[in-house]
Amino acid sequence: MVARAKGYLCHIVMPSDQAIEKSQLLERHGATVERVAPCSIVDKNNFVNVARRRAAEYGADDKSGTRRGYFVNQFENPLNSDAHYRSTGPEIFQQTNGHIHAFVHGSGTGGTIAGVTHYLKQQVPGIMSFLADPQGSGLANKVNHGVMFAATEREGTRRRQQVDTLVEGVGLNRLTRNFANLLKPMQGDSKGKCMLDGAVSVSDRDAVRMSRWLMANDGLFIGSSGAINCVTALHVAHRLGPGHTIVTILADSGQRHLTKFWNDQAMVSLGHDVNAPATLDIFEQQ
Repeated sequence: MVARAKGYLCHIVMPSDQAIEKSQLLERHGATVERVAPCSIVDKNNFVNVARRRAAEYGADDKSGTRRGYFVNQFENPLNSDAHYRSTGPEIFQQTNGHIHAFVHGSGTGGTIAGVTHYLKQQVPGIMSFLADPQGSGLANKVNHGVMFAATEREGTRRRQQVDTLVEGVGLNRLTRNFANLLKPMQGDSKGKCMLDGAVSVSDRDAVRMSRWLMANDGLFIGSSGAINCVTALHVAHRLGPGHTIVTILADSGQRHLTKFWNDQAMVSLGHDVNAPATLDIFEQQ
């Protein structure tokens, strides 16, 4: 939308296993969308590496230098987390009047959780920040135990090239520059602790359950990353107890997940119950 308003061409590269409606919506906004097979970041055909090449290729034959491509590099660009430090963090602080005890969010690029956590920890003494991580991602284990590992990485268990989960948009088995900054202590912290206070690994089963519970009880039609945020917020609520304010972000709409996460037939074929749980007590405790 910004590219359209500014008169720029927009070329987006994304993994081909993402819900097709995501690329269709981008195309309706005027973007060129290139879907590539999922593969490791070390592979030259990883979507991030392809995007970098497309930016370099654009205008390469323009001798005048008036045409050039720009690679946003949202996973490693610190301007990503800085935008959330300057906008999303202050918005949360203002809307809660600073009465907040914990922030919960997943990590795709790491920009949101890094920027918001950094801002809130400067403003609210004692506030805690927790990572919501899908199954198959190694980030939760990295936060909790210092080692990048996911159970689905065990030999003979992996089903997909990337993070082994039906959740889209969050979870990695590598550290981005934005997320890595969270593992460092804040300036002036004599204890040397990282900025995250813990992480919860959320199963696909619980992500599906939470999305259906929220639709049935609150009329909230959210996508998979929003669902794991809510599951983690529930775990944090059990940990902290009554009287605490816990904030998360419903980062994606179910409208972008109609053919996969919100396709009941597809979910049932994977062994998931698509009926809304009768109570929140059904969710696994960690």
